[in-house]
Amino acid sequence: MWKMIACCSFRTRLFLAAGLTAVLGLGFQAARKPAEPADPVIAGFRKTTVASVADAMDQVVGKRGFMSHDMRPRVEGKVVGRALTALMREATADKATPPLSAKHSVAMIDAAKPGEVGVLVIENGLDVAGLGGLMGTAAKARQMAGIVIDGGVRDVPEVRALGLPVYARSVVPSSSVGRYATVANGIPVTCAGVEVKPGDVIVAGEDGVVAVPSERAAEVLKRAQEIDERESKMVPLIRQFRTLTKAIETFNRI
Repeated sequence: MWKMIACCSFRTRLFLAAGLTAVLGLGFQAARKPAEPADPVIAGFRKTTVASVADAMDQVVGKRGFMSHDMRPRVEGKVVGRALTALMREATADKATPPLSAKHSVAMIDAAKPGEVGVLVIENGLDVAGLGGLMGTAAKARQMAGIVIDGGVRDVPEVRALGLPVYARSVVPSSSVGRYATVANGIPVTCAGVEVKPGDVIVAGEDGVVAVPSERAAEVLKRAQEIDERESKMVPLIRQFRTLTKAIETFNRI
């Protein structure tokens, strides 16, 4: 390629070289890893395990941070980010109109910044889908990290194709229209047994979902990192002695 350029006029050589450099530069740019989030707490939680964060909540905050066992990944993918919230309640058909049934959940998504996590609570709503393909498309377009639903999700193949991680307590084809209406967004909610406030840290993976209060996030992160480090040191000891007892005695951890 460079020999071909050398045979051309000086002006043509400059043009071709600049074009080739741009192409190569784009190739290198595409291969770069995604930039770390500006929030160092979020960056730290991305490197921890969900189980360690749950244990750290027990030890630091002294209360449960993990959501109910049926809060499962319906579209897989690790999720770490600051929470946005919305609440839905059962309503009569005249109040559960198409605009009102999703008003506040749509507002939550439309206001989302990249990397934030939507937390949607549908009170007593395991048989109601709070998110489907259209809302999932909007959440993906806003570059949200994922969605957590105390209730159901539908259009799972469409949402999976989007690559948007979704954690929900059920999968159900129903619509909220005529059944439920959103009543607020940006408020504290109780999601699958755990209080979540706007700005709290959500950490979700195959083990489940943990919510960390924003005011204690740095402390919980530090403890979770300590737990991860301790467990990483236990593994070689277990393999060496082929017993868990020795590791437990050494590290006082199980």
